[in-house]
Amino acid sequence: MCGIVGAISKRNITPILIEGLRRLEYRGYDSAGVAVLASGNGIKRTRAVGKVIELENALEKEPVHGHLGIAHTRWATHGKPAERNAHPHLSERLAIVHNGIIENHSALRKKLTDLGYTFTSETDTEVVAHLLAHHYKEKPNLLCAFRSTLRELHGAYALGVIHQGEPNTLYCARMGSPLVIGEASEEQFIASDPLALLQVTDQFIYLEEGDHARLTVESREIWNQRNESVEYPVLRYEHAAHSMDKGEYRHYMLKEIYEQPAAIANTLDGTLAEDHVLTAALGPEAETHLADIRNIHIVACGTSYHAGLVARYWIEEQAGLPCQVEVASEYRYRTVAVPPNTLLITISQSGETADTLAALRHAKQQGYLASLAICNVAGSSLVREADWRLLTKAGPEIGVASTKAFTTQLVALLWLTTALAQANHRAPEMISANVRALRGLPRLVEKVLHLDQHIEALAATFTNKQHALFLGRGPHYPIAMEGALKLKEISYIHAEAYAAGELKHGPLALVDENMPVVSVAPSDSLLEKLKSNLQEVSARGGQLINFVCERAELDNGDGITHLSMPWVYESVSPIVYTIPLQLLSYHVALVKGTDVDKPRNLAKSVTVE
Repeated sequence: MCGIVGAISKRNITPILIEGLRRLEYRGYDSAGVAVLASGNGIKRTRAVGKVIELENALEKEPVHGHLGIAHTRWATHGKPAERNAHPHLSERLAIVHNGIIENHSALRKKLTDLGYTFTSETDTEVVAHLLAHHYKEKPNLLCAFRSTLRELHGAYALGVIHQGEPNTLYCARMGSPLVIGEASEEQFIASDPLALLQVTDQFIYLEEGDHARLTVESREIWNQRNESVEYPVLRYEHAAHSMDKGEYRHYMLKEIYEQPAAIANTLDGTLAEDHVLTAALGPEAETHLADIRNIHIVACGTSYHAGLVARYWIEEQAGLPCQVEVASEYRYRTVAVPPNTLLITISQSGETADTLAALRHAKQQGYLASLAICNVAGSSLVREADWRLLTKAGPEIGVASTKAFTTQLVALLWLTTALAQANHRAPEMISANVRALRGLPRLVEKVLHLDQHIEALAATFTNKQHALFLGRGPHYPIAMEGALKLKEISYIHAEAYAAGELKHGPLALVDENMPVVSVAPSDSLLEKLKSNLQEVSARGGQLINFVCERAELDNGDGITHLSMPWVYESVSPIVYTIPLQLLSYHVALVKGTDVDKPRNLAKSVTVE
């Protein structure tokens, strides 16, 4: 969602701020702005509705130079997209940028209005600006005023602040919304995502909940919520900067689809022995307690939730453990029964998903044996706050529609299932078969990617379509759900997924020649059941598109298209069958002419509830 960049340096920081915003465009936004403390001229603010290029155009007309500044991309929560609502917000001699939501903004707005402050926006952020100005007026010490302001804020925030009274200082704070400090020689930076700063540094400090900091060119001071001084290690960002480059590909999404063999191999690196998994990858404490786990609860959102649904089939069948999967945004608003020795698994690409983080924090009071984070970002809040962690190694994922993050989550979950089965002394031949299948998975994915041109030709059939159904059975039902989600995310076609056996319980009423029906048809124990469901569609004139195993025999006929898939071991089949559905959604989006990498109304990292 919203993105923050800030900098203090001995050089002009305006180009750094703009490049940082450009690198955050993948998160989704509707306006952008920058505020720079210009030498001798106070704070100069420039804002624009739309893309970062609009802000760049405005700055070309009226250039701004300075050594201290903050910048922001906004995704509307309070107040519609408009220049008056864009960040940074000003009050008297200060400027502020903010990610998150201030829940008590209405009460604070009333208080500040009574004190004589005039609001020019509909945002909750302007409340923070005026509140800080008020406290500074009472006591002209910016650190004290900042702390007084933070004590009054309820909700989630990442903040960057500059003030004319301290022209060589950048302030920041975080509570429930991510913020990192980037360090380089004689300059310091802040950002909501390290990716924003990779053009200037790969050295980062990850602030903890409730931290605030004061940065100058020469120094860095960090305090916790109790105002105690704290020190954190400076960590090198591991993902290569070239991940920000599309290279030979037209879109980030296509590049990331093709990166999946390497991402899967990286995720499995160092975790597989010849015939078993190396549970030491989870860390000593987790390895010790694996055999104690008697139940699994999985909590996630969106695509990660679909990964959890697939894992439920694996965990219950292979590890013999009951598994419950919850949508994170619902989990903490109902009473959850937690049986003894239950492991909580939270899944997130970014590790900053607000609902999933809130669920993890809520769960800490519910009596779980432990919590495990499956995540793509090592320094994220989710990873730091969970008891155990299992990192996917997909590298930065820029396209809003998740691809390689999803498949690496599935890989991690199948690996974890195998580890649980191993700890519970399940069939050794099943465990060794999973290991062989995981080891061969990158090559299989490469083979499926060779179907790209066939799928591109198939996408033309969706040119004039407005609706689509996706069907699957068993663990491929959540894969059908993921395929439908991808199609609606980036092509704006209304798509729904059903367990194929549910067709006759309602969805068949929708089937006609204008309704493409996409099925996932591996050669497994449910294939015969699926065949009868597909015949129901065909008999009603539905247009069938089947991604079918080369060993399966499905009826041919008018309105039926088969795309042959290689035979795969049953456990990894859901991972492999994800790939053609990603390619289908990508090529349909091209046919429809939509913005593939940045679909409307969506954000990459959903950091507000």
